[in-house]
Amino acid sequence: MAYLGSVFKKAYMEGPRFNIRVYGLLIENNQLLITDEIRVGVKMTKLPGGGLQFGEGLEACLRREFEEELGATVSVGEIFYVNPFLQISAFRSSDEIIALYFWVQRHSELQGAFSTQRWDFPNDDDDQQIFRWVPMDTLDDREFTFPLDKAVVKKLRAWWDDGGKASFPESNPSDQ
Repeated sequence: MAYLGSVFKKAYMEGPRFNIRVYGLLIENNQLLITDEIRVGVKMTKLPGGGLQFGEGLEACLRREFEEELGATVSVGEIFYVNPFLQISAFRSSDEIIALYFWVQRHSELQGAFSTQRWDFPNDDDDQQIFRWVPMDTLDDREFTFPLDKAVVKKLRAWWDDGGKASFPESNPSDQ
């Protein structure tokens, strides 16, 4: 049985895999919360969220990510976007990204580093994150690093310009 475990581990670590990413759309005071990060030497602008862990539900993943990154409690609303196109990871060429973007609503204060300027890091060290609020009426997909976020931001901006409103369920069974 140990042999099978090592075979599966090797296939998981070295072979092609799906990489499921879950992101949150938090709009307050007509502004969208975004994040600037430096990871493995790459500066990036993206939406808050991260990777689904095995055994974790999508909503639980997003709540965990907001807790880890911002110390915030959120409720998760409806799905806004799921990528319909093939997206290979920028960091691991054998990963196919499946990304889901949900509305979120916060229920506690946001903690962490904030700025009004893009990539306003205290230094050039790796593994940094800083958050920004961007006015919805100036939101521009060209500011985002990855094709998935660009697609979401285009759709989000069109939704906003059309007078959209975020959708949150009355009660969510996973929150109980």
